[in-house]
Amino acid sequence: MSKREKPTILVVNDDGIDAPGIKVLLEAVQELGRVVVVAPDSPQSATGHAITIARPLRLNQVHIYPGVEMYKVSGTPVDCVKLAVNKVFKGKKPDLCVSGINHGLNHSINVIYSGTMSAAVEGAIEGIPSIGFSYDDFSYDADFSGCVPYIKKIAAEVLEKTLPQGTLLNVNFPKTDALKGIKICRQANAKWAEEFDERQDPHSNPYYWLTGVFQLNDKGEDTDVWALNNGFVSVVPVQYDLTAHHAIPLLNTWNLDV
Repeated sequence: MSKREKPTILVVNDDGIDAPGIKVLLEAVQELGRVVVVAPDSPQSATGHAITIARPLRLNQVHIYPGVEMYKVSGTPVDCVKLAVNKVFKGKKPDLCVSGINHGLNHSINVIYSGTMSAAVEGAIEGIPSIGFSYDDFSYDADFSGCVPYIKKIAAEVLEKTLPQGTLLNVNFPKTDALKGIKICRQANAKWAEEFDERQDPHSNPYYWLTGVFQLNDKGEDTDVWALNNGFVSVVPVQYDLTAHHAIPLLNTWNLDV
């Protein structure tokens, strides 16, 4: 990219192209480069890294915000990134991929289930510096204004300094009027203890609603959960290489001869 070229920024999300969070995100990064939005045509929360293979995908340009190139996709957040790279950018990859702002946190184990973070992971797989942004407020009219200065700063730093290959950032904002700054963190050790609320339909057939309780098994003060609980913006570097490298020496001691 020459000094005279503006960087291109792909904006995606999982809450859908009409979600308030994506409007805030695209406006936050507009001054940093040329923004192109490719987002699902309907909410896709908790779809993880799902892709669409059993039905055709639709990619349609829409005009929602003046002066912004936007496309809606009849698929998942990961589908959006794949179609953006292959069809919208026609193989010329953007300089940055930002996903969000998600309505609700994607800290700790939630990164596994998150469509927001999976879109950012897909960006990193494509070799694009990528960031996922999430805010601790599920309401439609959530006030994202406190997130904006941090989004601009983090995105500008990534554009200027890039990220290590195979790495992306998971950024979460607590709901507070007095953000204390940024903490670089690790992912907390936590999980959901799920329960299924069993109910009956009018024909007396059972159906289930997934519920659960968030269980934090980590008292460390270097985690994303601790940072958020104490009023900080958490920034966790994430990788898509799921290899448990520390376990390889152990497995090499096993007798696996057949």
